[in-house]
Amino acid sequence: MKNYLYPFLFLLLFQVPAAAQSQRTYDATLSDYAYRYPVNYLEVEQEGQKYRMAYMDVSPPTSFKNPQTVVLLHGKNFLGAYWQQTVNFLAGQGFRVVVPDQLGFGKSDKAEVHYSFHQLAQYTRQLLDHLKISEAVMVGHSMGGMLATRFALMYPETTAKLVLENPIGLEDYRRIVPYKSLDELYQEELKRTETGIRGYHKTYYTSWKPAYEEWVRIPAAQLQSPDYPLVARVAAHTYAMIYEQPVVYEFSELKMPVLLAIGVEDRTVVGKAYIKSEEERKQYGQYPQLGQQTAGAIPNARLLELSGVGHIPHIEATDQFHKALLEFLKQ
Repeated sequence: MKNYLYPFLFLLLFQVPAAAQSQRTYDATLSDYAYRYPVNYLEVEQEGQKYRMAYMDVSPPTSFKNPQTVVLLHGKNFLGAYWQQTVNFLAGQGFRVVVPDQLGFGKSDKAEVHYSFHQLAQYTRQLLDHLKISEAVMVGHSMGGMLATRFALMYPETTAKLVLENPIGLEDYRRIVPYKSLDELYQEELKRTETGIRGYHKTYYTSWKPAYEEWVRIPAAQLQSPDYPLVARVAAHTYAMIYEQPVVYEFSELKMPVLLAIGVEDRTVVGKAYIKSEEERKQYGQYPQLGQQTAGAIPNARLLELSGVGHIPHIEATDQFHKALLEFLKQ
């Protein structure tokens, strides 16, 4: 467990490197990209091979500790680093914060294996066991919301509370989006460009800000890397995981307190571009309705609707999201 460092130190230490990083080509595990907090690794095993799972473990100031641990789970097109403002906020409030890069993402190894939410949940549980954490609040954004849901279903005794921030998987994409084989998905990943990545990221927000560029630059810097074919293959596998492994039918089984935070301008549908009809595309990803339906399905849920906010409240409406999150944690 690492000591918490104050925010102004990070501004001093990382302001220049962040600018320099944007000119680099990054390998599969982002070796040259510096996270704001120290990164550690846990060895996990799958299909007879051992892999490294990266994570950050941030402690609050020693004189100000909260008994709760918060685990932050990232989305598919992101990595643990995009939680940096939330990590800083929670640690400043006395919480211990654990932020994994799931296998296949961020600084973790890019394993060519079968990906499943069950397996990623098990790895996350292994990480908590390794850190001697018996209970935690699980916070999942986007794909991380699907993973947090699966974790809570598998390990209810470990999940003190659950926070789902604009989770995907509120619909069964198999009934909406045409099926694509792994080979087809891989070929689509190989066609990615920085312009295309930026265009997709712009759909996450109600308005674009320069601060959001960092989350475009990182994947864009991998496109010219010799490792990119591996990154692309893993991306195809994780898309298939989302498509093939819905959680929408199991929300009623969640028994712990749940905060469902919804940016109501979100219209995310995984595989939306594969839906041929524009009229059909408009029918899905309607988060105002999906949020209400999901909150109604969860026995002990509180719905937080954020007007004028898109897919990533913790970045686009940071203060609102943090205020609601802290209130929920203190209940």
